[in-house]
Formats: sequence, C-alpha cells, structure tokens
Amino acid sequence: MTNESSVNPEPHDLVISRLVRAPRATLWRAWTEPALLKEWWCPKPWTTEVRAFDLRPGGAFHTFMQGPDGGTSDNPGCFLDIVPQARIVFTSMLIGGWRPATPWMAFTALISMADEGEGTRYIATVMHPDQPTCDRHEALGFFDGWNTCIDQLEAFARQAL
Repeated sequence: MTNESSVNPEPHDLVISRLVRAPRATLWRAWTEPALLKEWWCPKPWTTEVRAFDLRPGGAFHTFMQGPDGGTSDNPGCFLDIVPQARIVFTSMLIGGWRPATPWMAFTALISMADEGEGTRYIATVMHPDQPTCDRHEALGFFDGWNTCIDQLEAFARQAL
C-alpha cells in the first residue's frame, strides 16, 4: 500500500491510487451529483439509494446499499472538507451537522483527484482509528470492493457523461 496523498502515511490507512481514464471534471460530477453517484457507488449487482447529500463541510452524506439477496448496508456520515474538483473528505464517525455517530465501521475517507496525462490521478485514502478496525475493513474486501467501484466510476464517466 502506498500513500501518495500524505508524506507520512499511517499504518492503519488503506490506500488506492489509480490513473482513471476520464477527465477530472467528469469524475467530480459523477461524485457530486447524487443521481449520478448512485449509478457507480457500490459493486453491482448491489444498488445504492442516496438518502442525504449536502455537499459542504458538516453536511450529511448518507447512502443505503442493498444486495440482490436482501442484504443491506446503511452508511450515514458527514462531509468534512470539499475542495471543488480536487478533494472530498467524509467520515462515518459523524452525521450531518457535526453530530456524533456510532458507525458499524469507523473511518474517514479522503478522495483526491488531480489531472495526470490524459486522465485523472484518483487517490482514495481511508483512515481508521486503530489497526484492528483497519484489518477488519481490509478483510471485508476493501481493495476488491473499492477498486470495483472505481472501475464502475471510470466506465460510467467514460460512457454516460
């Protein structure tokens, strides 16, 4: 695991750095418009319902995912930082209005995007409060799941937008 978004990566960060073959403005739009986000957010055949999306620091970010077998994943959270077309930071440890949460998986995610060649350097850094939580997230399929979603984001951005 390499962390290109931080000079001093922590041992309990999970990082994916990829060159995505789509313009940064298109990826940003797919990330910041709820009707578009739901198209690529979770690995198919799961589906996403965007229950709250207030794109500002302190704004609510709540997705609800459902699998074809009836399994669900409810993910309320809060945006922490937004830098247009460059960075989105959100956490599961707060809900909208900076209210404390008790998440099923405690993390803060930093998504950064930067122009690179004819595409976008897309870095997802997911920070955990401790090593056991990080290890649990990784064991639950972090790399496969998040990479699948990035593949879906790339395909969606290249075809639909």
